[in-house]
Amino acid sequence: MLRLQVIAQNYDWGRLGEESEVGRLYGISSGNDVKPDVPYAELWMGTHPSGPSYVCDGDKEPELLREWLLKHPEALGENVVKQWQGELPFLFKVLSIAKALSIQAHPDKRLAEFLHLNQPHLYKDPNHKPEMALALTRFEALCGFVNPEELKEVLETVPEIRALLKEREVEMLLNVDPSKSGGTALQEAFTTIMTLEKETVAETLGELITRLKKEKQVRKLTLKEELALVLEKQYPDDVGVFASFFLNYIHLAPGEAVYLSANVPHAYISGECVECMATSDNVVRAGLTPKFRDTEILCSMLKYEQGLPDVLNGSLVSPYTRRYSPPFDEFEVDSLDLPEGKSLEFSAVSGPSIFLVFNGTGSIRSVEGKSFAVKRGDIFFQPAGNQFTLLAKSGVDASNGVSANGGKGVNTLRLFRAGKDDVPALEKKSVVKSTAVEIQVERVRQITTAAVLLSLDLLIDLTHKGKLRVKARVVF
Repeated sequence: MLRLQVIAQNYDWGRLGEESEVGRLYGISSGNDVKPDVPYAELWMGTHPSGPSYVCDGDKEPELLREWLLKHPEALGENVVKQWQGELPFLFKVLSIAKALSIQAHPDKRLAEFLHLNQPHLYKDPNHKPEMALALTRFEALCGFVNPEELKEVLETVPEIRALLKEREVEMLLNVDPSKSGGTALQEAFTTIMTLEKETVAETLGELITRLKKEKQVRKLTLKEELALVLEKQYPDDVGVFASFFLNYIHLAPGEAVYLSANVPHAYISGECVECMATSDNVVRAGLTPKFRDTEILCSMLKYEQGLPDVLNGSLVSPYTRRYSPPFDEFEVDSLDLPEGKSLEFSAVSGPSIFLVFNGTGSIRSVEGKSFAVKRGDIFFQPAGNQFTLLAKSGVDASNGVSANGGKGVNTLRLFRAGKDDVPALEKKSVVKSTAVEIQVERVRQITTAAVLLSLDLLIDLTHKGKLRVKARVVF
């Protein structure tokens, strides 16, 4: 394993100083002082040039992880090298959010290439950016468009938004079949809102906020109305406050995750999370931001699909490991909680991994017998094909009997892993048939229950987003 030196991004929406998990982890990892008046927004672990990690090897000069990988491509695994041309396919982060991020979406691969070619100063790489956020604390976000019924309710209860839309757009949205997505009607209405003149936004938003403040004195506001007051305070006169009424307002508990594919509108609102994504920093913004807004591109690129996003709870792959597997090729994320005195063997993984030690103390022992200590704030790169054993040690201070995490003799070693296992569980293309469903399976990465029959049939419980969806017999 290679110890990594990483960087923190100081975006203005980040939490300040030691209030930020990013700040605390960065201070421990780097040994640098954490400044109390500086926002620590994101901890980056990977090879992206906007925040690259370095390999630390004893007394040697730190070397860019990307440069090290170019010299040691076998560390990525054969299939990763072929599919991603020798690049690490994922970027691993921790986020600490004090105020809302922008109304944004990430382009698909084709659009990313076009934007990078034409505006490389704004879109600094040609890659798409599917991503997943795994909550560390209570986590709030706007994600995807609300369902038709909720949007109808917005038009009926938020007169300021209805007044901004064309009458034809209002009628189309009110008459949408509840079982279907709004499609063109939704796109036209959302584009109308997002392209309003600044003066119109400021005036009408002022009316909305004044009304809500008055009504708060006599009734309990809805969560969306309360959110509008918060967002307007953070970003005065910003059209993004209106946009929030079009989007799902979700709340994740610690351990829950949400994934975002290309062209899905979203904005993280508050909380802290572990985040993983394809190696890209491409963001198309149109609200809740002082940065450049590419409103026309955003409105034209979005998926105008309605309904709540899927929330992942992860799947247990060992007694101490929960795996989050979004429907993306680039990465998966593991959450590992190893109780004091327990050990866990990691079999060789065919792709690369990055480990973040989030809490506790322990040690790692290689198959060659080499062992070294690990503690909170340590970050490691694990080359493909390596196996090791992780041991959670007692964090008890002999002088006072208090454990490393503040308890009495209890030291759970907690790690997060981002990685890519480049060998699918089933290489063969199969057709799965059930009484009510027919599914074309290109690759099945996870099999939660499998029994090999004498006839070489396989009985498989297929899982989708951590939930049992289909039980089927697959015949090869």
